Amino acid sequence: MFDFGIVTNWIHEFLMRFMPAWLTTTVECVLVAVGLLVAYSLIAMFYIFYERKVCGWIQCRLGPMRVGKWGLLQVFADVIKILQKELITLWHTDKFLFKLAPYLVLIASMLTFACLPWGRGLQIVDMNIGVFFIVAVSSIGVLGILLAGWASNSKYTLIGAMRSGAQMISYELSCGISILTIVCLAGTMSVTGIVEAQADGWFIFKGHLPAVLAFIIYIIAANAENNRGPFDLPEAEHELTAGYHTEYSGIHFGFFYLAEYLNLFIVSGIAALLFLGGWMPLHISGWDGFNAVMDYIPSVVWFLGKAFFMTFIFMWIRWSFPRVRIDQMLALEWRYLMPIGLVNLVVMAIIVTKGWYFGA
Repeated sequence: MFDFGIVTNWIHEFLMRFMPAWLTTTVECVLVAVGLLVAYSLIAMFYIFYERKVCGWIQCRLGPMRVGKWGLLQVFADVIKILQKELITLWHTDKFLFKLAPYLVLIASMLTFACLPWGRGLQIVDMNIGVFFIVAVSSIGVLGILLAGWASNSKYTLIGAMRSGAQMISYELSCGISILTIVCLAGTMSVTGIVEAQADGWFIFKGHLPAVLAFIIYIIAANAENNRGPFDLPEAEHELTAGYHTEYSGIHFGFFYLAEYLNLFIVSGIAALLFLGGWMPLHISGWDGFNAVMDYIPSVVWFLGKAFFMTFIFMWIRWSFPRVRIDQMLALEWRYLMPIGLVNLVVMAIIVTKGWYFGA
């Protein structure tokens, strides 16, 4: 499988020939930032189109079809429209926090997005505590939502923010416990190390029942933490107009909308990295010819394919189940998911200690 580290090292050596070390580092940081922004924007626009089409398919309709062939230009039309919208300034609000909130949400998703390894050697930085860093920076987003709800000085936004705080903080626990279960199995907190530990088999297959349970708990908890149906109570339209971003307009509303879809890609990418081998190809023991063909597929294709597959599962859940009540949502977390996740973590620790998992 091709190692993108060869390309990045060549770029670094090429720049070092003409520039001092400090300028080379600066240019590389600028190139990485531009690449991140381009990838961030393209992924977000693709996901908006992707969900509209998946939603239409589930509901036996076509989705957007008028702007461009198959509706491909509808997202671009929406982007141009939202950029032209006026930024409305409200009275009796905390204007600084009101404007800061969408940027906090966007920064949280950008930082987490930057930590995902897209392929072999294609990662901005590989820290030995990469999983801890991802969990930490992804938690910043809830601060932006709470600030947006409180600073808007509206009862709808305040209730949405309170719901969001209760929901996202609660389900972060189950999400973190599921991630810890896989960290226990892999024996490392490095994201690249977790992926490389699945070279002889994806954790969803070699981790026995605890890995499958952690996968199911992660899907439910990530869906709730991302404020997506059937757990989209912070922005329940039939109760709260639009929830915490009711009073936002123009590009500020666009930031919330953009971060929502990037967070969908992030939780899908994390699921692919932890449970489905990340950029590792599918290998079957004894099928040498099949395995050789799988190795020819670029690692980026493997990662994106798995992430899009996980996204389809999240979309399928959203458009298949009705919205739950707030008490039902919190009872699901505190009475069922978290106790099951804790027991599952202990069982995984016992399995790893005894060496009972496949490939031990």
